Amino acid sequence: MKIKFGAIVTDGRGKLGGHVLAKNRSGNYMRTKVTPVNPQTTYQQAQRAALGTLSSGWSGLTQTQRDAWDSAVDDFQKTDIFGDLKTPTGKNLYTGLNRNLLNSGQTVISVPPSPAAIPNVQVTSATYDITAGDFEIATTGTATGSHVQVWATPPLSAGTSFVKNRIRLLETVAGGTDATINPFASYNARFGSPTAGANVVIATRVINAGGEAGVISTFKASVNA
Repeated sequence: MKIKFGAIVTDGRGKLGGHVLAKNRSGNYMRTKVTPVNPQTTYQQAQRAALGTLSSGWSGLTQTQRDAWDSAVDDFQKTDIFGDLKTPTGKNLYTGLNRNLLNSGQTVISVPPSPAAIPNVQVTSATYDITAGDFEIATTGTATGSHVQVWATPPLSAGTSFVKNRIRLLETVAGGTDATINPFASYNARFGSPTAGANVVIATRVINAGGEAGVISTFKASVNA
């Protein structure tokens, strides 16, 4: 849990006993904590295995290499949910960048990179055609030298607008010029075929060669019979 103290308390995030502190457009709120069933999916197991691999990788670095990661952290500061500037540890920086690289099919790095620009790739259209067996996602933007992750939600009810906690990684493609991506097989393998008119949100995120991740750009797909 994270709490920001002022005269008493000015903000809070995370779990507190049986409750969760959060914030939306209407302000701060508290809800009852619900512990979901852990299905131990192959995707979860793969992520846990990746984290184990990176933890071992950090331990396998020389002290000189670890010192280099510790020295690079000031270049990768980020603001937290309160807007405060936070600096990662060298191990966290190594793990975070390399986890992005593993998840995007790129090679793990042992030397900290210099911060670099992250290309911008936007989705311009997305259509899932049930009859044709096709899921065409048209994108614009050049991401040469980087990789583009393709994310999606399972079929959702028409009234669902908050999708941040439902979006899942489908596949990764090498970046390039404007292109059409077709994750039909990976979508069906993950979620099954949606019905016509279903509410499906897809997204893209660019991971550059140093493991830095861009923002997730979402787009509502059309599901046609």
